[in-house]
Amino acid sequence: MKIASWNVNSLNVRLPHLETWLASAKPDVVALQETKLEDTRFPDTAIAAAGYRSVFSGQKTYNGVAILTRMDAPGGGVLDDVQAGIPGFEDAQKRVLAATVNGVRIVDVYVVNGQSVGSEKYAYKLRWLEALHAWLREEMRRYPRLVLLGDFNIAPRDLDVHDPAQWNDDHILTSRPERDALDGLLAQGLHDAFRALNPAERAFSWWDYRQFALRRDLGLRIDLTLVSDMLRAECVAAGIDKEPRTWERPSDHAPAWVQLAG
Repeated sequence: MKIASWNVNSLNVRLPHLETWLASAKPDVVALQETKLEDTRFPDTAIAAAGYRSVFSGQKTYNGVAILTRMDAPGGGVLDDVQAGIPGFEDAQKRVLAATVNGVRIVDVYVVNGQSVGSEKYAYKLRWLEALHAWLREEMRRYPRLVLLGDFNIAPRDLDVHDPAQWNDDHILTSRPERDALDGLLAQGLHDAFRALNPAERAFSWWDYRQFALRRDLGLRIDLTLVSDMLRAECVAAGIDKEPRTWERPSDHAPAWVQLAG
């Protein structure tokens, strides 16, 4: 079972890229972030034509998440127990979507960016992560076979940034409170699949559009696939597909994926 995450940075713009990538990569499940579409405009018909069922939670211009599952994958592409948002956390922003696919709970998150350390948006990010922690604790009790994935807007370690001197404890996306919050999720029984299987590999999933960042490989690994204790032993491969980032008018993110045995 191949499960992937991709921040498409506007599905309206990137739909042809998504269709091309689905045809070549053939993931069983895909979690999308930053779809930036109201639900009435979500291209579920085009995605069905590509062989995928979809559930989605979106809003105009900002945010938006979706989960796709391949119709001919094990389980028939059925999406059960769909949940949008973090229960009990009032938030107009569409950043969380969960569904169960073939016995695996998929939790798709687009974590708050936070703008800058000390800003109001940074404080919101930490509150949002705290709410995610509390909900995930219950989700993992209900669904021990769980994958939490998406754009976390946090680079876990110095190995996950191109310049640790720049991306340090005082910088957004790498600040100590943000990394502590991510470590708190891992402490609940989650494992960073990419790092578990590639302990020393320096690889990134996001590159700024500016300063020839992709060409110079000035990136961060902020798109993560976290698997529960019960799934850790089933992880046989994990990676980042850099190719879509090289296409014309690309998203600034590349798909991250994990392969489960069976």
